[in-house]
Amino acid sequence: MSDEADQRPNADLSEVEQERRRRLDELVAEYGPQLAEQYGPGSFGCHELLDRASLLGDHVEESILNHPSCTLNSQWYALAERAATALRELYQRVGAEHLEADVTPGPGPNDASDQGPST
Repeated sequence: MSDEADQRPNADLSEVEQERRRRLDELVAEYGPQLAEQYGPGSFGCHELLDRASLLGDHVEESILNHPSCTLNSQWYALAERAATALRELYQRVGAEHLEADVTPGPGPNDASDQGPST
């Protein structure tokens, strides 16, 4: 996210981004300045997220997408397929940044505004 986009008033932000920023403020209050170090790319916390995305992607595919009731309904199946695909994409994106951070020390490809509290 660019610095310019970060300066927009909350009314211009999507509801999802507003919720992410609200949650980020809570996490910063809970963990303090060590939040990015403990959970950013290259950290054990990020590895934990990578594992959870993989685990849940497998679980959605095995338990929901392949369930006979889901297969009988084209709309349910399409939603379940989107959920599994979204989790697989999340796994790939987190994994790419996580592995890059393990190889090259320093900040990842995202700017620092994604790791600090909203203003």
